[in-house]
Amino acid sequence: MADTMDPRSLPQLVADLTHDLSTLVRKESELVRVEFKENLQQVARGGAKAAVGAVLLLAAAMILLQTLILGLSKVMDPVLALLLVGVVVGVVGFVLLRNGAKSASPAVLRPDKAANQLRKDAQFVKEQVR
Repeated sequence: MADTMDPRSLPQLVADLTHDLSTLVRKESELVRVEFKENLQQVARGGAKAAVGAVLLLAAAMILLQTLILGLSKVMDPVLALLLVGVVVGVVGFVLLRNGAKSASPAVLRPDKAANQLRKDAQFVKEQVR
């Protein structure tokens, strides 16, 4: 087994290593930026669709609630029917709002793929330096 020596000098090897590391860091930061941009665009598209859906659901819910109030006013005082439906809808809305706020998280925007790649690259560099 023949040992092949690298013809580059030690300063040249250090310069090449520094250049390669800076290129790696630049490429990884570009990957993070691109991944974050893609994730942000996906969240924006999802938000726009959710907003349109929410407006349509709100209109449907108002129509159905009016129908419920009209139906209840046939068997009870209309003021009590309005009050009953208003309180029930308010409680359900509050519970849903609290649960939705808890589950909405900025973690969706975290660039997981790039972070994993950076960890792998850092580990590779550590192993190469040893």
